[in-house]
Amino acid sequence: MVLYTVYKGKLRSGYLAAIKILGKHKANGQEFMNEVATIGRIHHVNVVRLIGFCATRSKRALVYEFMPNGSLEKYLFSQEGNITLSCKQMYDIFVGVARGIEYLHRGCDMQILHFDIKPHNILLDENFNPKVLDFRLAKLYSNDNSMASLTTARGTMGYMTPELFYKNIGRVSHKADVYSYGMLLMEMAGRRRNLNPFADHTSQIYFPSWIYDQFKEGNEIEVGEATEEEREMMRKMVITALWCIQMRPIDRPSMNKVVEMLEGNVEALEMPPKPFLTPQEIPIEDQ
Repeated sequence: MVLYTVYKGKLRSGYLAAIKILGKHKANGQEFMNEVATIGRIHHVNVVRLIGFCATRSKRALVYEFMPNGSLEKYLFSQEGNITLSCKQMYDIFVGVARGIEYLHRGCDMQILHFDIKPHNILLDENFNPKVLDFRLAKLYSNDNSMASLTTARGTMGYMTPELFYKNIGRVSHKADVYSYGMLLMEMAGRRRNLNPFADHTSQIYFPSWIYDQFKEGNEIEVGEATEEEREMMRKMVITALWCIQMRPIDRPSMNKVVEMLEGNVEALEMPPKPFLTPQEIPIEDQ
């Protein structure tokens, strides 16, 4: 069953809006209330703005500001030659996304954990400024409580934090969003899925592990006719992503630290430990 449908509409004021109509699904009532309660308290340039909502009997709708350039997803793995982003655009987008998530974690009267950071939930306005969307799975916590209490895993496979599955590596906290952000950043930097079982070489199946080895050997990502400034941006994005996707939550930076890493000097960034898919892959000496 379709959970929701989104339409482009025009308000009486002439303002363009995105109208999200929720389907008749048993979970949609709670998710509707969750999204309204969460996003209603958010005001940030990198978080999509909720203009209004409507709830009449079983019909529920959310009205958001309209984002003319759609979601980040279509720019990640598009086969269309006319849908491309420059290195500078990618860099600016990910600094903006990091700022948006940092605001959710530290800028509100309650800490907001998103739990579903992925390309589809990052929208781009007319100037390609990014805005975080979709708070159906979000959870609110007091700012003095950094640990999340969850009974079930939530999120999207490929971006879900490992502590949702491996309880022995650490508690679920705001570092879950850091992990998802890192997986998203790595995919954007490499322009490919992080996990590709059909890769030409087995060493390339898990892209973060492969690119880590390349960096350790002094090799760089091929980015065509890139300038030195663009190569530095790319290197900062990759090293920051590698820190974000560390297996243990305690080893990942906070989102305010992520912003500092992206905006700082690339020479000041240290390489993190090698990222792994499961705790069983970590060498004993690292554990």
